[in-house]
Amino acid sequence: MGDKKILSIGLVCLDIINVVDKYPEEDTDTRCLSQRWQRGGNASNTCTILSLLGAPCAFMGSLAPGPVAENLPDVSVHDFSKVDLSQYKWIHWEGRNADEQVKMIERVREYNSKQEEKNRITISVEIEKTREPLYQLFPLGDLVFVSKDVAQHFGFTSAAAALKGFYGRVRKGATLICAWAEKGADAMGPDGVIIHSDAFPPEKLVDTLGAGDTFNASVIYSLSNGGSLQDALTFGCQIAGKKCGIHGYDGILH
Repeated sequence: MGDKKILSIGLVCLDIINVVDKYPEEDTDTRCLSQRWQRGGNASNTCTILSLLGAPCAFMGSLAPGPVAENLPDVSVHDFSKVDLSQYKWIHWEGRNADEQVKMIERVREYNSKQEEKNRITISVEIEKTREPLYQLFPLGDLVFVSKDVAQHFGFTSAAAALKGFYGRVRKGATLICAWAEKGADAMGPDGVIIHSDAFPPEKLVDTLGAGDTFNASVIYSLSNGGSLQDALTFGCQIAGKKCGIHGYDGILH
C-alpha cells in the first residue's frame, strides 16, 4: 500500500478540562487547581494517536475559523464525494450522522468492488453513543468498535457477552471489538472465537479523556500494519493504559 493514508472522519472540538481536588458536589463552588484547553473529538483524537504512532493519516471534519464555534455541520456525503479514495488504505468513521455515513460507506464499497484486493480500502466504524440511528452502521464495517455504554444499553454485562449478542448484526467476515475500561477488551472475528486482552492500568490514574479513541487508533494502527487481532487488541490496551497515566497525549510513547 506504500504511503497510503488512514482517514478518520468525524468530530473535532475544543475540550476545556478543569482539574479539581475532588469531584464537585451539586450546587457547590469548587476552586480549580488548573485548567487547560485542548483539541478533542473522537475522530480528531484518533488521528492524533495515529500520527504519534507514525502512521500517515488524515482527518475529515468541520473546522471553524474562530477560536470557539458551535453548530458546525457534520461531514455530508456531498463533502465526501470530493475525497480521492485512491490515497487511502483505511477509512474510519466515528458514528455521528449515520444516514449520511451509510451513503459514504456505500461509495467506498463501490470503489472497492472495482479494485484489486491489495488496493481495497478497509472500513471501520465506531458505535459509541446509545442513539438508534447509529445502529445501522453495525453491518457496514469490516471492523466495528462498539462501546461499553451501547453494550450496557442492550443489557450486556461484559464485553464477551456483547460480542456474542451483537455479532449477528455485523457483515460476513467482519471483526467486532468491545473495550470494557479497566477489564480490558475483547474481540471476535469471523471464526467466532473470542480474543481477550487485559487492561494495562498506569501506576497513577491521571486522565481518561480520549482513552477510548487512543485504543481505537492503536488497534487500527496495528491491524493496518499486518498485526494479528490478538496483537492489535493487546497493543490497543497498552497504549490506552499509558494515555490514562498522562495529561493529554504528549509523551504517550515514552
